[in-house]
Amino acid sequence: MAGNTFGDLFRLTTFGESHGPVIGGVIDGCPSNLDIEPDLIQKALDRRRPGQSLYVSPRQETDHVEILSGVFGGKTTGTPIAFIVKNTDSRSSDYEHLRNVYRPSHADYTYQIKYGIRDHRGGGRSSARETLARVVGGAFAAILLKPLGIRATACTSRIGRIGVDVHQFSPDEEIIESNPLRCPDPAVAREMALYLDQVAKAGDSAGSEVFCLIRNLPVGLGEPVFGKFQADLAKAMLSINGCNGFDIGTGFRSTSMLGSENNDIFIPASSGAPGSSGHGITTKTNHSGGVQGGITNGNEVYFRVSFKPVPSLNQTQQTVDADGNPVTLTGKGRHDLCIAPRAVPVVEAMAMLVCADHWLRFQAYAK
Repeated sequence: MAGNTFGDLFRLTTFGESHGPVIGGVIDGCPSNLDIEPDLIQKALDRRRPGQSLYVSPRQETDHVEILSGVFGGKTTGTPIAFIVKNTDSRSSDYEHLRNVYRPSHADYTYQIKYGIRDHRGGGRSSARETLARVVGGAFAAILLKPLGIRATACTSRIGRIGVDVHQFSPDEEIIESNPLRCPDPAVAREMALYLDQVAKAGDSAGSEVFCLIRNLPVGLGEPVFGKFQADLAKAMLSINGCNGFDIGTGFRSTSMLGSENNDIFIPASSGAPGSSGHGITTKTNHSGGVQGGITNGNEVYFRVSFKPVPSLNQTQQTVDADGNPVTLTGKGRHDLCIAPRAVPVVEAMAMLVCADHWLRFQAYAK
């Protein structure tokens, strides 16, 4: 199976299944002599783990990371960093009724047809539990970029029809983490919670959206053709389980705008505009989302990603088995009500992986 590695110079390879003994990863290309902060890595994992609220899967996992190689004396050695996280609360019996049944909107059918075999327990390799390895990789990327001040902050900007206008304020990490839905507006978070209570009573699930802001990127990350910075961001986000849309800057809103409305006018950096390139030039607005011609321009990079409703429902659904026979599927098991709250740290991690990879490419180019 290909497609388990992300990145060019800063590379993350993940392995493991939802109901296997471990989920793990190998980071290659991480520079040596970085001071490792175990608490920072574990904190990132703790934000992603299940069982944190009524709105996410009640599966109880400690998600304690064990670093097996690539770190010595509290510093990276420049060699591959291998790590694992043990699965301790898998209940494979919950999935026995799915051994020969294809769940609606899951990867069961496509996986079986492509590989001729699948792990029906929680989706196996296609399970969202795989994303914990991305969070660890993103934490190492954040450590690399911390001296540069580069960081990504994400939040839940919409659940169902209830959302916030994230362009009216800068996401505050403390407020975001103050509520289980990771919404940057406490009042809207309460509305979202009431809505999800109704969704839960109906045995249903809800679609959602995550907004992410990347600060302090320099001018020059990205390439103008196939290595566009926003293209790699899109690939990173769309690789997250359940993600079905990516929008950077004004994005799809620009389809209803005129060029004179959407253009970012260049001005002297001293004019108090949104960001400074460090070259005395910035832009009056940031409709481009911090990227022009596939290359970062020194402004904040901001984007949105959409997540489909979780396809696992506590309802009766019609489907077929492996022989094409109609089957009535009764929903059971432990699932999230919507993806966004636990996707927030995953979106941040993937954003940092893209930033770290492009930063190293930029450094190689500068040499």
